[in-house]
Amino acid sequence: MNFSSYAEHGKHTYQKVKNSVVKVLPTWPGYQRPGYGAPPGVAPEGSGFFISPTLMPDIGTHYVATAAHVINKAISVKIEHRDGTREEVELVGFDIKRDIAILKTNSEGLSVFVKDLAHPEIGSHVCALGNPFGLGSSFSCGVVSGLNRKVGFQEIEEFIQTDVAINPGMSGGALVDEDGFLIGMINSIFTKEADINAGVNFVTPNNQLFDGIIASYPNFCSVEKVSKLLTKC
Repeated sequence: MNFSSYAEHGKHTYQKVKNSVVKVLPTWPGYQRPGYGAPPGVAPEGSGFFISPTLMPDIGTHYVATAAHVINKAISVKIEHRDGTREEVELVGFDIKRDIAILKTNSEGLSVFVKDLAHPEIGSHVCALGNPFGLGSSFSCGVVSGLNRKVGFQEIEEFIQTDVAINPGMSGGALVDEDGFLIGMINSIFTKEADINAGVNFVTPNNQLFDGIIASYPNFCSVEKVSKLLTKC
């Protein structure tokens, strides 16, 4: 086994996805700016990533996917790009059953890479990119620990379980394979004592992610070159 390839691929993976992931900044009722007054159990900030209906890499798109619980009950939402610029976004789709939300931006961002909607294999190497504790873009890697997990967080569950380090603020972020292709959206962590990473973390797989996007926002499919992988369009 060539262990050096595993040690080096992290840099390559990060370069593929770094420009697609953003901070998601909700403003809650009674407050005038993001980061204050979040409901109990909800991090003040979250994560999201640009996604194109074409599923093609490096395509400019106005859509950002995030977890519904990140912005639920917010009165307004902004995103912060990698360069630190912020813009207010429109909530256009919301699927509470799968915990998926879709935002529409004024500016374009580069879509994540999506190769297919299949589940990864247990033991395969994966990496997460998100915004833990509001610190900004953070990258960590691990493996797929389990598939088709149902843990009772929401109505429709088919979670990928991973030991990648995931903490509050990373909900809505991207889980990718070693080549930077999207595997799913970061959803939640499992812990008994404290709301921090315990190595048992859950990700909404691509098939459920796109089911949620299409069910809540059918206009996502209204582009000339929508991917043939999106059979529900």
